[in-house]
Amino acid sequence: MRVIYAFITVSIMILGIASRKFSYLLPKFLANYAGDVLWALMVFFGFRFILIKKSTYFVGIVAISFSYLIEISQLYHKPWIDAIRRTALGGLVLGYGFLWSDILCYTIGVAIGIILDKIIRKFNIN
Repeated sequence: MRVIYAFITVSIMILGIASRKFSYLLPKFLANYAGDVLWALMVFFGFRFILIKKSTYFVGIVAISFSYLIEISQLYHKPWIDAIRRTALGGLVLGYGFLWSDILCYTIGVAIGIILDKIIRKFNIN
């Protein structure tokens, strides 16, 4: 199962980066929000990879908590953390500024992750 979760996580990373890089090709709504939904979905499957023996809902709680904490951390601005945010990786992981819409996107992304994980586990795809 870990191989499947690793593959899903990397695939979502690629889709998320592509949604930002090629946003001009997407409808405005998708361009604005797909990356954040995919980020939370990637977080979910990343934690699923690590917490393989835990329940889907436990992983969902961990993923949503992590996502919300990252978003809330964007209210904190000091030179050292803003310098990290200005790097490519730091910006992708930590984000730049707090948005309520990101909270909604993260909730949707983790909910999609829970649904997909339930399907994967139901059919015991491995």
